[in-house]
Amino acid sequence: ADCRYTCHQECRSLIQLDCCRPGQCQSQLSPECTLLPPCSQNVTRTVEEEKPKPPTIQEIKEKIGKYNAKVTNCLLMKLNDDGTYTGFIKVHLKLRRPVTVPAGIRPQSIYDALKEVNLADMTDKRTSFYLPLDAIKQLHISSTTTVSEVIQGLLKKFMVVDNPQKFALFKEMRKDGQVLLQKLPLTEYPLYLRLLAGPDTDVLSFVLKENETGEVEWDAFSIPELQNFLMILDKEEKDKIQQVQRKYEKFKQRLQQTLKEARGKPG
Repeated sequence: ADCRYTCHQECRSLIQLDCCRPGQCQSQLSPECTLLPPCSQNVTRTVEEEKPKPPTIQEIKEKIGKYNAKVTNCLLMKLNDDGTYTGFIKVHLKLRRPVTVPAGIRPQSIYDALKEVNLADMTDKRTSFYLPLDAIKQLHISSTTTVSEVIQGLLKKFMVVDNPQKFALFKEMRKDGQVLLQKLPLTEYPLYLRLLAGPDTDVLSFVLKENETGEVEWDAFSIPELQNFLMILDKEEKDKIQQVQRKYEKFKQRLQQTLKEARGKPG
């Protein structure tokens, strides 16, 4: 009532105020007196955001119909009787670091996939290499498939034995000429995001990248992995040097051309 201090109702017991000092007011006010009554409009209250209600089967059916109407290929979404649906997503692999795979193992066949044979468990030998930058993998998933399961599925397809926690799935959006990246929580459903955004990958696309959680623990990598790091850095350094050289070579040519054209002309 005196200093107009406000706080949450649940914080009342934690607040200690000394609004009135001796000689400045008639009586020493207690912390309870400095709190406004619960009915006051000045009291800050925590307001819980209402979570959006899950869409009904009819709403999902309508969204799938609109989605399929925009599809220009055969990658349609299909609604199941239980309200779940299946469809396709494309994931861009933008991995800068080498991945670890079993050494001397043939690629997984359709027979292995149907039998759920894990070829990575058949050998203890490991090797590392880096995937082509911006490779694209198409996945057929369900509306109940989470981001965590998408990451694990991608690693299994490429027989990568690295810990899935090293990787993260991002959604990439383009707005006003800018590219925006947002890391998706492991419990998110990528197919639902695809359904909401439509089939146009320029509006929304998925990207698999390294999960940057802080400083790189170099001791956790093997010698072949570290050697691959050096190869990658050496290649990137040469590419950068060539870019700078080409830039200034063009600048030099334009400057020489301008000087040539200016010769003989008054200052």
